[in-house]
Amino acid sequence: MNKRQYMLKTFERQKLLNKMMASPGPYPFVIILDHLKVDFNIGKIIRSAEAFGAFGVDVVGTPFFDPMPAKGCMKRVPWTMTKTFHESYQRHLDQGYTFYAFDAEAEVGIHETNFPEKVAFVLGHEGSGFSFKKEHYPAIKFIKIPQIGMVESLNVSVAASIAMYEFARARNFQT
Repeated sequence: MNKRQYMLKTFERQKLLNKMMASPGPYPFVIILDHLKVDFNIGKIIRSAEAFGAFGVDVVGTPFFDPMPAKGCMKRVPWTMTKTFHESYQRHLDQGYTFYAFDAEAEVGIHETNFPEKVAFVLGHEGSGFSFKKEHYPAIKFIKIPQIGMVESLNVSVAASIAMYEFARARNFQT
């Protein structure tokens, strides 16, 4: 069995455990992962989602992913697999979520944002960005994570962790 086959087999087992054991975290925010690679980032984001009390994670356009970096959290945090961004967007819009996506060119920083009750953080592929055109989704608010260094962007799992932390911090870590 090669590495990819092992990853897929482990993923399928974790998917079943998730359906039986996962329950939403105490904070009303979700993470939407738009067409990320199957390697380590999705698992790391699910691990952070468990640490920061996320309601859930929606993996968009990725058929499976490596569960190992989640370190067992895949069975505790509800996550779904969605084929298109539009499908995920519409479902969360119907549930009353306000959308925030990250853009290094945004005018408003995450630390300046007063998040409403229900938030959907949208994170795109590190190389190709979002699978959608911004103008097709005018309800999405674009914010940035201010940086001092010269690096173009943060790793997507780091950016997701900062977003989740900031949401919980803004509520003084109270549920």
